[in-house]
Amino acid sequence: MTKIAITGAAGRMGRRIAALAIEAERFDIVAAMELAGHETIGRDVGELAGVGTFGLAVGDTLDEPADVMIDFSLPEGTMKFLPVCRERKIAAIIGTTGLTASQQAEITDTAGQIPIVQAANFSVGINVLLKAAAMVAKTLGEDYDIEVAETHHRFKKDAPSGTAIALARSICRATGKDFEAAAVFGREGQCPRNRGEIGMHALRVGDTVGEHTVHFGNLGETVHLGHTAHTRDTFVRGALRAAEWIKDKYPGLYDMQDVLGLR
Repeated sequence: MTKIAITGAAGRMGRRIAALAIEAERFDIVAAMELAGHETIGRDVGELAGVGTFGLAVGDTLDEPADVMIDFSLPEGTMKFLPVCRERKIAAIIGTTGLTASQQAEITDTAGQIPIVQAANFSVGINVLLKAAAMVAKTLGEDYDIEVAETHHRFKKDAPSGTAIALARSICRATGKDFEAAAVFGREGQCPRNRGEIGMHALRVGDTVGEHTVHFGNLGETVHLGHTAHTRDTFVRGALRAAEWIKDKYPGLYDMQDVLGLR
């Protein structure tokens, strides 16, 4: 069995990771963590996940031997537990978004010591979309305008989503564009479209789990590539798949394209 530690165990994703890991019976949850002072510390992780008593309390340290840490928390949670993984040679799955440049640099540096799978979105379908969007953009060429739109629930903190940015960056790599120069975040007032730019748009609506659409259009036709997540379980299953994949890998910074063999 794969021994996993869950960071952000009381969050929406953390609870579903615990529930599906217990259900799968291929994982041994050895630790469930939150930041010190969190109201759920001391509560049973199985009860939090809605699957009954599991016999493991949420804590604020990673003390038990683990194969993989799965982190869907906040940047401060990632930065607290990542040095522990580095010191103890525990592989990491990182799905936390909203990281600063310096925090990302620390993750990249840590990947020189342990294997890390980091992805803006762990959905298998989204990662196929990343590959498809890049191929379509390269094939259609510069005559097609590109717009990326995403919709998430009202509680999401960062915008645009990490997945929308990942889609735009994938397109930029395929077409030789610089993301920072090409991306335009929303529009207002007099702003005619410039050739080669990539429009980025974020909507926050109710309890929407996640919708992403890439629009390609010229003066004669429009192509739409999209993905809709119906539940968070699709991200959880991808993360658990990555956790099994990474156990025997060399140190390095991987993503779901590597896990799925899409490179």
